Amino acid sequence: MPDQSEMDVLAAARDWKAAGHSVALATVVKTWGSSPRPAGSHLVVRDDGSFLGSVSGGCVEGAVVEQALGVMKAGLSTVLEFGVTNEQAWEVGLACGGTVRIFVEPVQ
Repeated sequence: MPDQSEMDVLAAARDWKAAGHSVALATVVKTWGSSPRPAGSHLVVRDDGSFLGSVSGGCVEGAVVEQALGVMKAGLSTVLEFGVTNEQAWEVGLACGGTVRIFVEPVQ
């Protein structure tokens, strides 16, 4: 069962869509190694760039929001994958590397 914050994200998607906005939903579908958010985590994006939730944090989240805006315009879903090697992780102050796969879909 989703936790309260995940239900809030899904409720926002429903409410924004009902208010006439284009909306996209990003969902973490798989992780390998270290990942700040588990599979099933959501981020919802509105056509004006507003968003709620989290799929990773930092620059990954910004890239997901940008891709979500494109998904809304095109009406087509996409899968994004972001990864950091163990060496890169140490350079940016993380304990270990990881990869996250995120499915981004327009909300109908």
